Amino acid sequence: MTSTAGSTERTGTAMAPPPDRSERIRRFTRAERLVHRATGCLMLLCVATAACLYLGPLAQLVGRRHLMVTVHEWSGILLPLPFFLGLFSPAFRADLRKLNRFAPYDRQWLHAVRRRLTSPSARPAGKFNAGQKLYAGWIAGAVVLMLFTGLLMWFTGLLPAISRTSAIFVHDCLAWGISFVLIGHLRKAYQDPEARLGMRTGFVTPEWARKHHSMWLKKDSPDT
Repeated sequence: MTSTAGSTERTGTAMAPPPDRSERIRRFTRAERLVHRATGCLMLLCVATAACLYLGPLAQLVGRRHLMVTVHEWSGILLPLPFFLGLFSPAFRADLRKLNRFAPYDRQWLHAVRRRLTSPSARPAGKFNAGQKLYAGWIAGAVVLMLFTGLLMWFTGLLPAISRTSAIFVHDCLAWGISFVLIGHLRKAYQDPEARLGMRTGFVTPEWARKHHSMWLKKDSPDT
């Protein structure tokens, strides 16, 4: 029996080998991806359980308020744990240094964003662009403050000088801010499949790296 050209083409397509990782660039190690994944899961747990406690219709639909409170409290307490475990990874510590370093070209990136310039030359970036650095700094500070106010709400006598009402107000305002910022973060990730692939597998294509993070692979760049 002879196969038709169409069947041969379909078979060849189905049996095509996966992309060779040797042609790709390592962006994140396994430890870094696990830290990101664990932090994301705990953050989503915090947001989801907070919504079940804060929004009346959702609270009535889900019920089990005591369970939601317990999951919310412990997911919040455990939220910094992946970060501290990640400090055992040299690659994770190196990326933290990159996130904490604002290079001159990062200001050019922000200027291009304000002017809505989209060309790679107008938006130079190292391993992390200026927007990612600002996001990381903001979310880190917000998580610390959320944990602090959450503990004040849980242990009402921890700091008598700060009322529980004040802690609740700050906690609720930050919760809304974190929710909006997370939506923006997920939206940007959804728009960039290659960035998601880099976080999922640890590897990206050289073309993507040159287009979106042109200073990352340069030897004279502080992000190398």
